[in-house]
Amino acid sequence: MSKLNGSRPLSTVTRTVRAGLGADTTHRAVMPPIHLSTNFFFDAPGVYGKYDYTRTANPTRDLSAETIAELEGGCGAVVTSSGMSAIAVATRLLSAGDLLLAPRDCYGGSYRLFSAEANRGTYRVEFVDPWDPESLQLAREVRPRMIWIETPSNPHLRITDIAAWARLAREIDAICVADNTFLSPVNQRPLEFGADLVVHSTTKFLNGHSDVVGGTVVAANEDLLEEVAWWTNAMGVSGAPFDSYLTLRGMRTLHARSRVHEENALRIVDALARSDAVARVNHPSLPDHPGHDVASRQQTGWGSLISFELRGGRAAVDAFVDGIEHFALAESLGGVESLVTHPWTMTHASMDEPARVAAGIGQGLLRLSVGIEAAEDLEADLERALGRAAAVSTTPAAAATVLA
Repeated sequence: MSKLNGSRPLSTVTRTVRAGLGADTTHRAVMPPIHLSTNFFFDAPGVYGKYDYTRTANPTRDLSAETIAELEGGCGAVVTSSGMSAIAVATRLLSAGDLLLAPRDCYGGSYRLFSAEANRGTYRVEFVDPWDPESLQLAREVRPRMIWIETPSNPHLRITDIAAWARLAREIDAICVADNTFLSPVNQRPLEFGADLVVHSTTKFLNGHSDVVGGTVVAANEDLLEEVAWWTNAMGVSGAPFDSYLTLRGMRTLHARSRVHEENALRIVDALARSDAVARVNHPSLPDHPGHDVASRQQTGWGSLISFELRGGRAAVDAFVDGIEHFALAESLGGVESLVTHPWTMTHASMDEPARVAAGIGQGLLRLSVGIEAAEDLEADLERALGRAAAVSTTPAAAATVLA
């Protein structure tokens, strides 16, 4: 571990900012160089150094993986081409007949992949409500091989007790995987609560600038790391060196960005809670949020994702997005810019309607990813859009899309 003047360990913040600095001994560049080469010299047939082919290993990608692993407290990580390929790699640890237990309101892309793989017999899947204590007993009975945790969940920000599920996983010899994309290791470190693997879409907070698509799987032990690394190479889903370089660049400011994200988000939560146009606000910082106490124990920050229900249903949603200027209507999250997403038609559109309804996703639901712009500008913009939403009369048809 790096030390300052040989006296005390450096903080994770400092180590992340300084990751790889001074690695270039040839030209003495401050920032580490990017290695774009596809291939590397062999000394002789069958004789080569640490690197031979970039799909298998690459210096730039390795530095990015080492930094992510250190942030999460894992023994190592693989960097993949997207968040979905990271999820696919993690689930490659399942065999035919194995059961995957997954949250009912997980990210729509995860739901689509899990369902499609189950339909073709790759493994079995059962969707549950992991924030409900009764689901723990169900898991004891059905004995899944893998337990998938997404906390806070997408898009309702429901909170799952990582430690409770990790204990159960050990009890039944299951692999516990936590998707930590919504918080990043700045605000939550699932491995410290017993998870075996952590996945991220590095597209989101880790990169933080909405200009890279990538993913990662962080392992708690060497055996799991070896297995996910084998599958990453075999499937050809390794992250590109340039994307790894940009993600590493983004992680240098992760802690600083996260502070501003959350400061802004808490002001937005307050504005939403005061609005007559809003039927319900979902954010674990709220004392009446069902997962508030669990989040207080396992999170070091509340996060900057918020979802809320508009009283006017779909008509109010249309009025809101027509009136908002500084929240771009787009998918994704975790970038420096603020975004608004309509899960029904965007992130969760791949789920069939009964699945969306079962997950509690209605047409009046919106999700915000609060960026790092000036908070007063975001608040003023939000209040104007909420005023437009409030002006929409709640017709019976619109009211039916609002979840009680």
